[in-house]
Amino acid sequence: MNSKSVLSHSSNVVTRKTGNEYVLVPVTDNIADMDSVFTLNETGAFIWEQIDGTREISEIIGLLIAEFDTDRQTAETDLMDFIRNMGSLLIIKQD
Repeated sequence: MNSKSVLSHSSNVVTRKTGNEYVLVPVTDNIADMDSVFTLNETGAFIWEQIDGTREISEIIGLLIAEFDTDRQTAETDLMDFIRNMGSLLIIKQD
């Protein structure tokens, strides 16, 4: 994976937005896995919204910097941690 990689949401996850947060529920064989429910904080929710199957990782880093007035290293670290965590759970995928 590199800065030109494009990510998208897995079709095996149901999402619900509540305020500034998202709740993600993995689904297997049309059954929700309620033991693996995830709640995303404001930063995670923002990243989730940017992962749309068209934006490159480098674009999302730029959007994080602008939205949260942070430095590039922090934005990149936060995004890569998010990608690692959600990718290992098969909630996002690389297109």
